[in-house]
This record gives sequence, C-alpha cells and structure tokens, in this order.
Amino acid sequence: MVTASYAAQTDGLFPVAAIDTSKINPRNIRQQVDYQTGEKPGTIVVDTGQRFVYLVQEGGKAMRYGVGVGREGLEFNGSATIGFKREWPRWTPTPNMIERQPDRYAQWSGGMEGGPANPLGARALYLVKDGKDTLYRIHGTNQPDSIGQAVSSGCIRMINQDVIDLYRRVPAGSRVVVI
Repeated sequence: MVTASYAAQTDGLFPVAAIDTSKINPRNIRQQVDYQTGEKPGTIVVDTGQRFVYLVQEGGKAMRYGVGVGREGLEFNGSATIGFKREWPRWTPTPNMIERQPDRYAQWSGGMEGGPANPLGARALYLVKDGKDTLYRIHGTNQPDSIGQAVSSGCIRMINQDVIDLYRRVPAGSRVVVI
C-alpha cells in the first residue's frame, strides 16, 4: 500500500520511487507526535537509540521521522548546525570508508553525481561544528529497508520522501542535537 506521503514523484531531474508503507514498520512512518524537550522549535533532535529524527515544533509537538543510523563506533554525537543543504547531492566516500571497505568504495573515490543510484538520495543536510564540516549528513537513501537499523557509516539515513519533507521545513543554520 502506498500512501500519498510516500507516493512516487518527479523531483527536478530524477524520479523518487514510491514507498510501499505496508513493508515499513508503522513506527517509522512520518507523523506528528507529542514531544517534550527543552530544545527550541526548529531544532532537529536525532535520537540514535530510538532511531528517530524529531523536528521540534511549538506546543510540545514534533514531526517524527524513522531513520537509519551509524553502526556502533561510527556515529556522531553532540550538537552541530546545518551548514548547507543540497538537492540530489554529489557523494564521495570518506577516506575511512575506503580504508575499511576498499572493494566497495574505492571505485567512488572521485565521487558520484547525484541521482537515484547515489547513496545520499534526494537531499542532504550537511552537519557543521565549530565552522568545520563533520563529514556527517542527514540524507536520503536508495535503501529504504535500512530505516530503523544501525547500518550506515555514521550518517543519518531517511526515506527520500521524508528527507524532502524535512529539507523543506528547515533552513541552513538550524541547530541539530544528536543523542
């Protein structure tokens, strides 16, 4: 079953495939929830343990998105800001990724252009701390079955329709807290 929020769409130059929501754990479907926090509205809270991203809203509410997170030892913790945002971003594996899995990543050491095959998906929010790129991203994925799991090289993965929704809601400079 495909709901309107997860229907196929054309996004710029590329298609975004529909997501069959009957194959996704219902807890990982985008939804507004009650959420009590000391963070200001507009803050993105990434709860790696629960595998959710919360966009804090007024009145004790948040938009909640199911996410995939970094494998143990590869995750980012702390606070950052969204330094910049990109639609259909270019991807280049980090040197550590290439060192850990050269057979998988070395072929992309020069980068991969954005598009449906790109592992960053339809959007990326680049996390910056103290004026420096952390190399961590909140981004889409071409592997929606990874949502709810700890499988990435540290980044926060979202269903493409969800990262497009979050991208539209937050400006560069927004605060991100990863717990």
